[in-house]
Amino acid sequence: MSFDDLSEQLASVVAITVTPFDADGKIDEKSYAAVVDRMVQGGISVVTVNGNTSEFATLSPAEAERALRITVDAVADRAAVIAGVGHDLHSAVAAARSADRAGARGVMVHQPAHPYVSLDGWVDYHRVIAAAVPELSVVPYVRSPRIGGAQIAALAEACPNVVGVKYAVADPVRFASVARDAGLDRLTWVAGLAELSAPGCFAVGATGFTSGLANVAPQLPVQMFRSLRAGEFGAAMEFWEFVRPFEELRAADESAGNVSVVKEALAQLGLCRRDVRPPASVLAEADRTAVGVVLSSWNLL
Repeated sequence: MSFDDLSEQLASVVAITVTPFDADGKIDEKSYAAVVDRMVQGGISVVTVNGNTSEFATLSPAEAERALRITVDAVADRAAVIAGVGHDLHSAVAAARSADRAGARGVMVHQPAHPYVSLDGWVDYHRVIAAAVPELSVVPYVRSPRIGGAQIAALAEACPNVVGVKYAVADPVRFASVARDAGLDRLTWVAGLAELSAPGCFAVGATGFTSGLANVAPQLPVQMFRSLRAGEFGAAMEFWEFVRPFEELRAADESAGNVSVVKEALAQLGLCRRDVRPPASVLAEADRTAVGVVLSSWNLL
């Protein structure tokens, strides 16, 4: 079967949504749709729902499906929607098929959380998911340095609908080696650790990067991407310095505040509540103040 190849679209800012919750802890559908609409209006052309910044690990299958449908409706063909899938293989396949029915253009497969992942097992896990949705583009999310170019190449050879890789290992040398061993031109390589990793990864072959910041100020990653795409690394690093305080807040304490910082910013902008689900937690007062300082420096408050 033919599939809708997302290769070119992935060479961009790949935004990861947050999942706003209401006072009862349920998905706040109105706020969710408004945040997604704001991202797309700000220039985002690829939206990933049910990623880690979406608190995917805390969502029930029904909630993840609902979040996907809200996203597809809010985007309304103005951008490509990619759905995060994962957990056990049965659940991942079911979610991928649901994504196809809902109108997603592709699926991003979360790094398997199983404590005993073998290299052959990693390939098999992704191969089964990709084979279940041959009409959708598939993007593995690689967070382990154990996964090398040989495994990614084997997967891409078996599954032509595997069109890109979201690479989130904090080592540009490893990134360069893996991308070339797997096929730098065969796949679209997306820097998966957001704005702070983007310049280093672009220097060795990435053509897109992920962004949670896009929920808050979509124009900033879009402008940074344009500089990187043009090879204007000096200009890109000016944006890097501009967003650095915000992204370092998210990365602190082994990224404990990854989602909380984004939701705090959105709360201060009046766009959604700051609530997150355990094992994440809302920010302490000092960190809330720090987020406000950054937003003020960006003239958003």
